[in-house]
Amino acid sequence: MTIKANYDSAKQEYEKWGIDVEAVFRQLQQVPISIHCWQGDDIEGFEVNKGELSGGIDVTGNYPGKAQTPEELRKDLEKALSLIPGKHRVNLHAIYAETNGEVVERDQLKPHHFENWVKWAKGLGIGLDFNPTLFSHEKADDGLTLAHPDPSIREFWIHHCIACRRIGAYFGKELGTPCLTNIWIPDGYKDIPSDRLTPRKRLKESLDRIFREEISEDYNVDSVESKLFGLGSESYVVGSHEFYLAYALTNHKLCLLDTGHFHPTETVSNKISAMLLYTDKLALHVSRPVRWDSDHVVMLDDELREIALEIVRNQALEKVAIGLDFFDASINRVAAWTIGTRNMMKALMYALLLPNDHLKQLQDEGRFTERLALMEEFKTYPFGAIWDYYCEQMGVPVKEAWLDDIKEYEQNVLFKRQASSPDFFRLDQQGTQYPSVFLLPP
Repeated sequence: MTIKANYDSAKQEYEKWGIDVEAVFRQLQQVPISIHCWQGDDIEGFEVNKGELSGGIDVTGNYPGKAQTPEELRKDLEKALSLIPGKHRVNLHAIYAETNGEVVERDQLKPHHFENWVKWAKGLGIGLDFNPTLFSHEKADDGLTLAHPDPSIREFWIHHCIACRRIGAYFGKELGTPCLTNIWIPDGYKDIPSDRLTPRKRLKESLDRIFREEISEDYNVDSVESKLFGLGSESYVVGSHEFYLAYALTNHKLCLLDTGHFHPTETVSNKISAMLLYTDKLALHVSRPVRWDSDHVVMLDDELREIALEIVRNQALEKVAIGLDFFDASINRVAAWTIGTRNMMKALMYALLLPNDHLKQLQDEGRFTERLALMEEFKTYPFGAIWDYYCEQMGVPVKEAWLDDIKEYEQNVLFKRQASSPDFFRLDQQGTQYPSVFLLPP
C-alpha cells in the first residue's frame, strides 16, 4: 500500500472516535519546538577565550564533524530543520556570540554580537530563544555565580544576565516573535551546607536586580530553571524547584521545567496540570535522563508521551513553550537533533489523536475499566501511518528515509571537517578508507 492508502485507512480508524485528523495536522503545524544549538558543537561556543566545560556540564563522545564555527553550526541546524516537519525555533546560549576575534567579557555582550544569527533566522522565518551562560568561566569555577558570597562576582553575573535580557528583546523586535530568555545557574555545594538560606537570599536579590528593567513581553519573556542536583552540587542546589516556582509565581516569570532536573522517580508530566492552575504559561526543556541528568537524546518513551498528553488534553499548546536540551557527542550531532525533535512532534501528534474528551468523561463517570481499555488499545492504533503522511505533506523524509540525507551530509560535509587528521580514517580488508569512529566499515 502507498503512504496515502495507509493514511486513508488509518484516518478512518480515528474518525470512528470523532477525531478530525486534518485538524490535528493544522494544530501541529502551529507548534514550534525550540531546538537547542548546543547539541551541534558540544556546548563549546565561540568565545575567543573559551575554557573547559564546567558547572556540572559534561559531554561524552567524539563523533567526527562537530561544528567549529558559527557558519558550520548554522549550516548543520539548517540541515536538521529540513528533516523535521513544521516551522520551529532555535535556542542560543550567550557563548554563541560572534565578536570578530575580539575578547568580549560576558557582561559586555551586546545585540550586535548576534546580528548574524538574527539575519540567518530572518532568512528562515524562524524565532530565536536565548540563555545567559553562567558556567564554563573563571568566575564560575567554584560553582557559584548569582549566589556567590563575593559581591563583585555576583555583580559580574547580574550584568551578564541584564545584557542577555536586552539581547533577547533585540531578537524579539527583529524577528517579530517574543524571545524566551531563560536563566539557569549551577550554584550549589558538593557536600551538606551549613547555611541553606543565605545563598538563596543572595540569589533572590540578584534576580530582583536582573529583572528590574521593564522589557515588554512582546519582545522578551523571562523564565527561570530549577535543578535538583548536579556534578559538584550533589547535596544542595540554590535554585531548587521550590525556590524558582515561588519566585516565578510572585514575580510573574515563567517557571521552566527541565525533564532531567528532578529525582529519577519524579515526573515532569505530573507537574504540568498542577502548575497550569496557577500560571498562564510555563516552559519546558525536554531531555532524557539516564539515572541522572545526563541529557540523552529524546526518545518516544512513556514520559515523553505523558508530557505531550498533559499539554494536549489540557488545551495548553499555546501555554507551554517547548524546548529541547540534550547533547550527545557519541553519535552524529545533526541526527541527534532530528531524532529528538521528530520524537517530540510524534508525541504531540499521538496525544492529539486520542479521544481525550471521551476519556475524561469515562473518568468522571467512574468507568475506569473502559478508560484503561481504550487508553491501552489506542497505543496500537495506526498512528505511524498518520505520521508518515504528515511528513510527506510537510515535504520532509518519511520513516527512516531521513537517514540517507544524514549519511550524505555526513560524507560531503561533516567528515570533511576532520578529514585532514591522520587518525580520522582506517582501512578495511579491501583497503577502502572509512571514518575511524565506526567500529565496522559503513
